[in-house]
Amino acid sequence: MPPLARLNVNPQHVVLLHTALGLYAALLIRRGERLRPAALLQVKTVLDNLDGQLARATGQTTETGRYLDTEGDLLVNLALNVAILGRPGVPVTLLQSLILTVDFLWEREYRAARGEVFREGAAQAGDDPVVLGALQAVYSAYFVPQERALDHAFQSRLRRVTGSATPGAAQRQAYTPLAVNTLSANLGLATQFLLLGACVLAGRPHWYARSLGVQALALAGTQLWREAQVRAAGPDGPDPAGQPSSSG
Repeated sequence: MPPLARLNVNPQHVVLLHTALGLYAALLIRRGERLRPAALLQVKTVLDNLDGQLARATGQTTETGRYLDTEGDLLVNLALNVAILGRPGVPVTLLQSLILTVDFLWEREYRAARGEVFREGAAQAGDDPVVLGALQAVYSAYFVPQERALDHAFQSRLRRVTGSATPGAAQRQAYTPLAVNTLSANLGLATQFLLLGACVLAGRPHWYARSLGVQALALAGTQLWREAQVRAAGPDGPDPAGQPSSSG
């Protein structure tokens, strides 16, 4: 159990704290500082991982907390990218969001293909309806269109590769190998902040924006690779050992 659990710390307060640290790091980057913002970004990462662990360990997971965490990260990302690039930081933030959404969707696909639970339901109810409604509206306006568009593209590609309107469970498993899920997870927000912190420390924060294009190309190549995995596996999908079937 996280040490903060014994202190009865509210996970949402942790979310607000690491969001504030991220915004302060953006301000320091704008001022031209290196060491302090680079360090703050890593502290934010630790706290960002901690709030979810704390909420689950203490049974304090809520819908409000989940939306607040996601949208707090979006606010920080926008502030950081604008601090680095000015106005071009807005479209760069969208590209960054798309990369993170791919991570989200590929993990969801991986678990769904194996009958696993992707996200446990909130342990606590009683969310403030006004606050929750506002957070849901922001999520619906910004994140949901990305999720729908990318999910539609991924599922369309699977149907095209299999030649079936309803690919089977084995084909879906072949489409979602663990290696793909591992790659996308390693491009998550913790890695983004580590990379950005290194660029800031080197005095070249704009290098981070360039890295996003490379990441996007890597994900596009990975998509083609996982389609190839489905073709290689054939209609039977991977064998019990996880290797593609030799039948075809």
